[in-house]
Amino acid sequence: MHVKLAWAYKAPDHSSQTRTQTLSQRPANGGFRAWATAFGGFLVQFCTYGYTISFGVYQDFYGRTYLTNQSPSTIAWIGSVNAFLFEMCGLVSGQLYDRGYVRQLVIGASLLQVISLFMLSLAKPDQYYQVFLSQGIGSGCAAAWLLFRSIFARRRELVMTFVASGACLGAVVHPIMLNNTLNGPIGFANGVRASAALISGLLFIACFLIKPRFPPSKSSTTFLATAKKCAHDPAYIYGTAGLTIFAVGFYYPLFYLQLDSATHGLSKTFSFYSLVIMNTSSFVGQLTSGVLVEYFGVPAVLTVSTFAGTVLLFALIGLRTLASVVVIGILYGYSAGIFQALWAPVLAVLSPDPSDLGARMGISYAFMGPPISGALLTGNYIWWRGAVFNGIMGAIGCSVFHRDADGTQASGSRFK
Repeated sequence: MHVKLAWAYKAPDHSSQTRTQTLSQRPANGGFRAWATAFGGFLVQFCTYGYTISFGVYQDFYGRTYLTNQSPSTIAWIGSVNAFLFEMCGLVSGQLYDRGYVRQLVIGASLLQVISLFMLSLAKPDQYYQVFLSQGIGSGCAAAWLLFRSIFARRRELVMTFVASGACLGAVVHPIMLNNTLNGPIGFANGVRASAALISGLLFIACFLIKPRFPPSKSSTTFLATAKKCAHDPAYIYGTAGLTIFAVGFYYPLFYLQLDSATHGLSKTFSFYSLVIMNTSSFVGQLTSGVLVEYFGVPAVLTVSTFAGTVLLFALIGLRTLASVVVIGILYGYSAGIFQALWAPVLAVLSPDPSDLGARMGISYAFMGPPISGALLTGNYIWWRGAVFNGIMGAIGCSVFHRDADGTQASGSRFK
């Protein structure tokens, strides 16, 4: 089973001049410029979404040290709003990317991300609104504007998987750095500044690497026209529904595994590295997802990974020992890495017209709401509630993906 993309280009037969113009406007299939842009996208994912899914470090630190006057649910809204804005603002940024405003968005969003993190370093203990504004809203909006769209015509799944793997590598590096600075002699302010300095340097490099193939244009499909297409596209509707529902449960271990480990009496050092274990496995999952897709196809791999993730969400009920954290962390991280790697290629496959790919991704991401697990845990950390709720959401999302895969294969459409 192989994935066939719906955006294969056909040269028109009008004249040799038109043929030459059309060929010159095709997305690149390789070369330094194309791969430099892909690597720039990798760095962007490392600095933005990789930072977002490292919020589990902050959740633990805020709850036990820095924002002790707030409940776990209230603290969780910082990361939840960050993740929600990352998805929601894609409605606008996706359309702008389709119109060619790549460098403007990359430079502007990079500045906003850096400023937001340096402002976070100025937040005072127990001043929730300061942390919420800088990390929840500022950093969340910046990450959304740094949406990446591949400029390759072929092997788009491979390239987008490589770019997406930057987030998982960031989710390995950032927790190590943050845990050793926030909880060490450096402290919160200087620790966040050190993290911001690293991100500043990498985004500076990304700004030079990412370049659009064409100048800004008004010729892309309008948002309303794209929305109408989406409303009459059953495969896209099911795909978006599956992403939306499964994403509710998907974030739960990313935000709470470290805190869960700490509250069950495991050592402080091991709790710090529980997220690193999970995110390292997730990085491996992202890198190997391309090989699995080549043999089994996108729908099969995605369905299996979401099913495995659902089982492991329920398994969090039994998290008590060091061994259970390691096993669940490795297995869930691997399945989550595959899911992260494939959700953008799935939307790409479900977009017949490449001119509205950014808008379609923005529409889909906008429905991925924030996790609400913090309210279920309460201040007493009743962990089974979060595991059961998110496991149920994962099961529903998995079933929707399975129906989408069956329907698209039966109809002979985009998933093949």
